[in-house]
Amino acid sequence: MYKIILLHNSFSKAIQYMLLSTLSFAFMNIAVKYLVHYPTFQIVFFRAIGSLLITFSYLRYKNINPWGNQRKLLILRGLVGVTSMVLFFWGVHYISVGTAVTLRYLSPIFAAIFTVLFFKGKIKAVQWFFFSLSFTGVVFIKGLDAAVSGFGVGLVLGAAVFSALVYLLIQKIGKQDHPVVVVHYFMIITTLVGGVGSLFSWKKPQLWDWGILFSLGIFGYFGQLFMTKAFQNAAAYRVAPFKYVEVLFTLFFSFFILVEPYSKYQLIGAFLVILGLVLNGLYKSKTKS
Repeated sequence: MYKIILLHNSFSKAIQYMLLSTLSFAFMNIAVKYLVHYPTFQIVFFRAIGSLLITFSYLRYKNINPWGNQRKLLILRGLVGVTSMVLFFWGVHYISVGTAVTLRYLSPIFAAIFTVLFFKGKIKAVQWFFFSLSFTGVVFIKGLDAAVSGFGVGLVLGAAVFSALVYLLIQKIGKQDHPVVVVHYFMIITTLVGGVGSLFSWKKPQLWDWGILFSLGIFGYFGQLFMTKAFQNAAAYRVAPFKYVEVLFTLFFSFFILVEPYSKYQLIGAFLVILGLVLNGLYKSKTKS
């Protein structure tokens, strides 16, 4: 009985942490959309520099080697990750942030496809059905709504592909490097890329915008922190479906704070994308339990 209660409490904590994570990421998404009048690389730079200061301080306080053990993989993970971030932030300039976040969540599907192509993984027929639901959602979002920028959708889909590669690289890195070291490398590379890119397109921030720019790194860091704690308190396959609440938070805030309009096709498409992903997650959790 004690073990059952303990497991229940751990799972409850995991859900709470995951919801805090999705809320943090949703605030970051809204901040990114609010700042679209700034160049993409400048937003990327501020997203990274705030988190970099936190990861550097943490590693120094814990006396952890910041350079890690698998430097080539860590650098590659950072390069792939910053490519995904640049494409996503660039895409948000052209489409609503709620739609962008929804499309980015296609990355687990791309990761599964890459696993089949390169690692001889297997996908069940029912999973292909779930994936088709999600891609049907993409058709609703872009194909049936002429107001949605095809260029913006393409950018965010590209971000989802690179995000899928990030998942595979993190699996390859495994536990041989501390999680904060992995994030630290990502933030170093992203700061450098964003900083160099900003040299060619820097726009002087307004006084109020300084705080919002630096908040990107803070929200991003706590989003990662709470997500890590969620996975530490319960199995990933049980907690992962709750991550899609980020889409709901982002849609809610973008509608009521940014006053972004959403057509019925966009909302139907978002529903189908998330439905397919959630059903696939539930199927995987059932097969693992």
